[in-house]
Amino acid sequence: MAAMAAQPPSPLEDSSSSSGSGGSRRRDGEDGTEERLPMPSRNPLPLSASQEAQVREVFNARVRKLCADEIKAFADCARNRTFTIPFACRTLSRQMNGCMMAHATAAEHDRAREEWFAQRLVRARERERKERRRLEQEKFHREWWGLPERDPEDVRRELEKLERGERVGGGSARRREEEGSAREGGEGR
Repeated sequence: MAAMAAQPPSPLEDSSSSSGSGGSRRRDGEDGTEERLPMPSRNPLPLSASQEAQVREVFNARVRKLCADEIKAFADCARNRTFTIPFACRTLSRQMNGCMMAHATAAEHDRAREEWFAQRLVRARERERKERRRLEQEKFHREWWGLPERDPEDVRRELEKLERGERVGGGSARRREEEGSAREGGEGR
């Protein structure tokens, strides 16, 4: 990790994460509709366990995409075999593992992390769309069965929650409260 921090930041090699507009947002795709935010910092930000799992999923998908031919060759060899796979497909297995080991580097993990950060807007829109759909379905369900409507204040709070962005990095809730109380105490002096 110290070796990664000592390296100077280099421009991104992946064209999907570079910014053509030179700014903080980017349009991508054939129809030009996908917007991306830049990675907030070259320094690693602390992510929650579920966010790290999402980064690992992006990383694994990228490595599998790079080694797709080797994986397919091994899968074709292993098809309709049971305990003879290690013997019959040994060379293909080693080729597949070698390819995956060659591409599963810290630099590739960093590119996957940058891609995950760039997809924040897409995830936020998808999450908002799903939540709005759930609220519509719940409203229809209540109308259909003649159930009392939900408290408008609860609905308003849920919609406000949708407007908040995804939390990335930062301190814990307790730490933020301590900082807030320290600021309040410092203003009165």
